[in-house]
Amino acid sequence: MIDWDRVAELHEEIGPEDFGEVVTLFLREVEMTLSELPSCRDSPPILGEQLHFLKGSALNLGFSALAALCETGEATAASGAAEAVDIAAIRAAYADSRLEFLHELPVRMAA
Repeated sequence: MIDWDRVAELHEEIGPEDFGEVVTLFLREVEMTLSELPSCRDSPPILGEQLHFLKGSALNLGFSALAALCETGEATAASGAAEAVDIAAIRAAYADSRLEFLHELPVRMAA
């Protein structure tokens, strides 16, 4: 669900102080974007753009399961089938990933 190697790499690249800020910004932006997804169903291109943003953000912070679902949703939206994008599964993957990330992060970054 979480690519901990990517998390460690990002942590090392930007340092512990900025890492916390990046995590806070990531969580805020992802939650805001997730709340907007249902209203994007009427426009497959906009839904695709939002899912592309989520995919990139998720990959940057190691949320690999979320990124994979966003990639699938992005392709589905690009085919014009926005109504077939499983927004509930994307939200569930985020919730599960967020829980694992916040629970494991202090342990993994202390090692």
